[in-house]
Amino acid sequence: MAASPSPSAVATNIMLAIFEKKTTSIDLYRPLRNYVAFTYSEREAINLEDDLNSLKQLRSDIERVPDPFPTVRRDLFISYFKALCLVETRFPISPNEDHINTLQFTWFDAFKQKHKAVQHNIHLEKAAVLFNLGAVYSQIGLSYDRATVDGRRQASHAFIAAAGSFAFLRDNASTKASMGSSATVDLSVECAGMLERLMLAQAQECVFENTIAKGSTPGVCAKISRQVGLYYEEALAALVVAPLKDHFDKAWISHVQLKAALFYAEACYRCGMELHEKEEIAEEIARLRSGVNALAEVKKSSSKGAAAQLLDAINKLEVNLNRNLERAVKENDRVYLMRVPPPSSLSPLPAFSMVKPMQMNEVLDASKEKMFASLVPDSSAKALSRYTEMVDDVIRTQAEKLQQGSEVTRVRLKEMDLPDSILALEGHFTLPADLKEDVEAVQISGGPAGLEAELQQLRDLRRVNNELLVQTEELLQKEATEDAQFRSQFGTRWTRPQSSTLTKNLQDRLNRFAANLKQAADSDACIERSVRDHSALMSILDHRPIESALPTLSRPIISLDANEDAIVGAVKQSLRQLEILGAQRAGLEDMLKEMKRKDDILPKLMTSTGSYEDLFRKEIAKYDRICEDIAQNIEAQEQLLLQIQAQNGEFSAIFNLEDYKASREKCFKQIQAAIAKYREIKGNINEGLKFYITLQDAITNVKQQCSDFIMTRNIQCREMIEDVQRQMAGLSFQDRKNTGPYPPVGQPHHTPRSQPQPQTEPQNAPYPHSQTPYYRPPEQPMPGYGHPPPYGAPQQPPPYHVPPVTSAPYAPPPVQQQPLASHEYGQPAYPGWHGPYYNAPGQQPGSFPRPPYSIPSPYPPHQSGYYKQ
Repeated sequence: MAASPSPSAVATNIMLAIFEKKTTSIDLYRPLRNYVAFTYSEREAINLEDDLNSLKQLRSDIERVPDPFPTVRRDLFISYFKALCLVETRFPISPNEDHINTLQFTWFDAFKQKHKAVQHNIHLEKAAVLFNLGAVYSQIGLSYDRATVDGRRQASHAFIAAAGSFAFLRDNASTKASMGSSATVDLSVECAGMLERLMLAQAQECVFENTIAKGSTPGVCAKISRQVGLYYEEALAALVVAPLKDHFDKAWISHVQLKAALFYAEACYRCGMELHEKEEIAEEIARLRSGVNALAEVKKSSSKGAAAQLLDAINKLEVNLNRNLERAVKENDRVYLMRVPPPSSLSPLPAFSMVKPMQMNEVLDASKEKMFASLVPDSSAKALSRYTEMVDDVIRTQAEKLQQGSEVTRVRLKEMDLPDSILALEGHFTLPADLKEDVEAVQISGGPAGLEAELQQLRDLRRVNNELLVQTEELLQKEATEDAQFRSQFGTRWTRPQSSTLTKNLQDRLNRFAANLKQAADSDACIERSVRDHSALMSILDHRPIESALPTLSRPIISLDANEDAIVGAVKQSLRQLEILGAQRAGLEDMLKEMKRKDDILPKLMTSTGSYEDLFRKEIAKYDRICEDIAQNIEAQEQLLLQIQAQNGEFSAIFNLEDYKASREKCFKQIQAAIAKYREIKGNINEGLKFYITLQDAITNVKQQCSDFIMTRNIQCREMIEDVQRQMAGLSFQDRKNTGPYPPVGQPHHTPRSQPQPQTEPQNAPYPHSQTPYYRPPEQPMPGYGHPPPYGAPQQPPPYHVPPVTSAPYAPPPVQQQPLASHEYGQPAYPGWHGPYYNAPGQQPGSFPRPPYSIPSPYPPHQSGYYKQ
């Protein structure tokens, strides 16, 4: 049910505002300028003329009659307070002869204006300005039309700002201002705290009225109303004790006391409405009686001097309470017949605060102000530097203690195998981080199960190389057979050199390739044998997750006293306490850093009249508390570690922890050995794959040279057949009777045949034109594996070794060299290469697998040793 209009609504216009403190005129300009000229220089004083005049104008505006616009007055106090903060850090104002001792600040009490404070320090000035700032905020709140929702919201914000001003006064200036030769009660800590509570009460009261206007439920209204009453009760508690008891008029105390009772009764009224809806009649009666009694008591004690509107609101609320109470009593007597509990047995009414003091640190922050920025005393700067070094030493020493405590905990727990053994018991144990990373790397690369596919790649590449080698040998054999047939047919007329004399170098290279392939096949067999022999060892790496292969810590089969759970619970509890101590150490370290960040003693250095050393000892003492907390934390940790050590002994004995640790370490070593063997085999496979692809390129190059050689021989063969046929037919006999052997290929046909040519070795016969061979691919040395073969094999030429390719064994014809078609690494140029005069038979499909073969990156990086088994 929505809340009905508040009987205390008329009381919203009965609120309190604070009057400003009064002061006397004072000239800040002349004393400050004289200090700058004397301490620094006349030039510096001239440079600060504008700042000094601005400060003088601000103080004059403060002294004037209050501005009719409170917001303008508010901005004035904020600006002047920031200026005072800057003055405080640069101008030592005190009775000391070396300081500015001609300035004397005078301020009158806001509530008893006959009382005044006169001090030779700036703290009184700052405290008075803060008080007046809070007073202006309260006046702004009172100036809004609180009969409207928006007016009440704006008023609430103003009262919140007033509360923030008085709270800032209490926390930052009241104590310093009270330490002077004279002080007034209105600037005391007690008065500032009371005014903060009062402003919060009025701000919450505005929120309560808006809550009623919005039609909120009785339960919500009751909580907000109760908080209003609590704020008034806190203000009343300060008003009725010294030093405020006799300082304020009786009307103030009556007003606050009536408001506290009014909103307590209002909360009882709203709570009773909610209880009636829930048919909790007995408690409703008790709550309503409590509200009626509170109003009756406050009317007897505090009605004198109270505002008529406030008393009228109390009377209306009392009527409503009695009406609802009478109705509830009748219903209980006729229907419910419930026993009404005594008021003393009721729980406190719930309260909910909707307001809190405004944080004034940012509003009053003077760090960005430029006034007097160029003025920093050397003595203060040097003293501040010394103090900073002292603080840094404290921070560094304590931080080292905290870090050492954390390291001791880590080492001691590792020695006790905690919390790993607890995790193992619960099935949550994991591998050490470095070992787990190695296992994950192995599994990502395929693991032992993927080695078979890579071995198949080795087999396929070896077969491809063998087929290329056979094809190349067949090309040379076919050409030699054809040459022998022609030689047999034409006899001595066939003067071309025999094939065997021209292809000796090519045949030697092919023989070496064949030997390398044979020895590489042996190495492949060693790898496959190693995979088979160690498959059981490496199979552990195929477990996913790897933790499933670890041994488990099991409970004892037979329990003598069934206290295993208690022991495990005790260890867990101790470990949790140890974690709490660790978190506390982290918090203590942050507190140290925060204390250092906030530790600004420059204002104190500027105004200190005694020794800097005394001030340093006093200021550095504020770190003693946190240093004691750190020492207590370290001591508590040591005691807890001893307790955990004893508990872990019982845990180890019951759960046979030593056997588990032994089996776990054995499993770790097996995993490490499996990783090492996998890496070795993987590296050998990668090395073999690289060898076969490199060898494939080398064989392809030789095959291409053989094809070029055969094309050249075919051209020579056709021309020689034509020449022999002409000789046999008697053609051109006279022209050729004096000629020598058939000229080399590429000799122009019109060369006179009357000059005999000396017979030379065909492979060394020069070309008539100096040019590069028809096909000579660049040769690169292949990575060899020169270490001895595995398993004690007899010493023999190293496997996977391709000798460097020498120059072509014959002089190719002077045909323009065609560039090879681009192909991927490992893609053989044959049979996809097509040059001039190429008439070799095409490649038969399925003769070897589709190249290129991709080579996985070596694992681990930079590891070789193909023969390591």
